[in-house]
Amino acid sequence: MAQQVQGVIARAKGAPVEIATITVPDPGPGEAVVKIQACGVCHTDLHYREGGINDEFPFLLGHEAAGIVESVGAGVSEVAPGDFVILNWRAVCGQCRACRRGRPEYCFSTHNAKQKMTLADGTELSAALGIGAFAEKTLVAAGQCTKVDPSASPAAAGLLGCGVMAGLGAAINTGGVGRGDSVAVIGCGGVGNASVVGARLAGAAKIIAVDIDDKKLETARSLGATHTVNSRSTDAVEAVRQLTGGFGADVVIEAVGRPETYEQAFYARDLAGTVVLVGVPTPEMRLDLPLLDVFGRGGALKSSWYGDCLPSRDFPMLIDLYLQGRLDLDAFVTETIGLDDVEKAFERMHHGDVLRSVVMF
Repeated sequence: MAQQVQGVIARAKGAPVEIATITVPDPGPGEAVVKIQACGVCHTDLHYREGGINDEFPFLLGHEAAGIVESVGAGVSEVAPGDFVILNWRAVCGQCRACRRGRPEYCFSTHNAKQKMTLADGTELSAALGIGAFAEKTLVAAGQCTKVDPSASPAAAGLLGCGVMAGLGAAINTGGVGRGDSVAVIGCGGVGNASVVGARLAGAAKIIAVDIDDKKLETARSLGATHTVNSRSTDAVEAVRQLTGGFGADVVIEAVGRPETYEQAFYARDLAGTVVLVGVPTPEMRLDLPLLDVFGRGGALKSSWYGDCLPSRDFPMLIDLYLQGRLDLDAFVTETIGLDDVEKAFERMHHGDVLRSVVMF
């Protein structure tokens, strides 16, 4: 029988979010209903509210979440009721050309639940990233549930569902940071600081954090940055070069998503170095670089989508590191809040006051 729960929706572009009654259907074939325990407030949710993703309002927001599987539909074998899971927005198909050649982290046909959750009046909701976890319960494709050790804190574990995984993966998976490498991270919000942590885990010898906010730089240093650069007062490219023997960093991770910071990343890398774009640009942004420089500097220019992660591989491994005390996910939880505090959390995020606000249920 369908259930009615409370959830946070964005009804129109730019309008404040509101709490509404959500109807969650019973899971159909290949689907699962998950009782949400914690959900991080991610910048992507703000993008949805502002119409920056698409205009398929109303949206059921929230996607960076952990919870308990309540029920599953026919044919589900990945998870069972009672499992503690992190939700992901990369439910791989297993059949597309990427999956068939053994690269499921690049799956071209990821999928969501086929049924729609609705408002009480029957209006269909668009679930953010196919998840919609600012709700007491949500309906997802079973492949969007990754079972992990239930000893983990839901508030910390859920952050792997998006932002922290994006940053860690940008360093480890996309950037291929290795032992002894020099790494620069431009933009030290939640994703950028997760890149700092990823570079440290990978054994980078020098990790240079770049931002215009000294508070964020202090946080980056506490998470493993060996050097910090305030680019409001210092030329970021020159500073990175000076800190790397005049050459530039082996890997530069751009976690802002703006043309001017991407250009900094491009010129702050060493010859044959790697630039990783993990910051999300807006549709109107354009980049102008001399093509001769693109050719002449060699190396690789990459974008990192979800940290090029494979949830079934990466989430359990990272939770194990967390439980061993080797990955401090708790450091990313700035505050825990209630469902009715999401709009205020967006304001704090906009002002750079938090790494993550986490809604607890």
